[in-house]
Amino acid sequence: MITLKTKEEIAILREGGKRHAAILRELASMVKPGLRAQELEDRARGSITAGGDSSAFLDYQPAGASRPYPAALCVSVNDEVVHGIPNEGEKILQEGDIVSIDLGLVHKGMITDAAITVPVGQVSADLQKLLEITKKALMAGIKAAKGGKRVGDISSAIQREAIPYGYGVVEELSGHGVGYKVHEDPFVPNFGEAGKGEALTPGMVLAIEPMFNLGGKEVELGPDGYTFRTADGSPSAHFEHTVVITKSGAEILTA
Repeated sequence: MITLKTKEEIAILREGGKRHAAILRELASMVKPGLRAQELEDRARGSITAGGDSSAFLDYQPAGASRPYPAALCVSVNDEVVHGIPNEGEKILQEGDIVSIDLGLVHKGMITDAAITVPVGQVSADLQKLLEITKKALMAGIKAAKGGKRVGDISSAIQREAIPYGYGVVEELSGHGVGYKVHEDPFVPNFGEAGKGEALTPGMVLAIEPMFNLGGKEVELGPDGYTFRTADGSPSAHFEHTVVITKSGAEILTA
């Protein structure tokens, strides 16, 4: 069921979104060759707790998962598309990698969700372009999100950014509603036809999150039950914001 948030709830989400963005900036500033993913996890937990908030991901168990998620962050490197677990095994960032950092924050009972993909040191021109275009697609999707439009308008705007570069647009994973829960209706695919799908209504809160692969669109779920990788081993980029739909457009809550 699609829910609309009240003005009071949106104010809480706006406040939480600012905290959320500050933590992501802090984590991004740490990224360098030799950094352990565990260090990002530790800093995230400390910063979340210091603000009096909690992680939306830690101990969250989505439908179909065999166990709760064991971390506050998702840290996904290179061909890991999303949901990489930072505190299982030794994941160390190397020069030339790209790393997606995905955080869910609970502030006064309301949830925001946002992600960034960061280069580790100097990366190839192909990877730098992948990051640039995936982030551009996020902003294109947000620009298309306004009251009176439909989910397909967001999806189509995102997909159009990938087409000139031949990027694989991940179809098995999508954006989603958020606020009361980590995942709510509606799903917000990163591909589709403008004018189709659920109507966008002021008060809807969405997590919009394009995932583009340098190779094909296919992904596979790893043995840990959470980490999705590209099927062909190609690098993947992921950017995400939580937005609220208004009559005139979408306000980014996690900017």
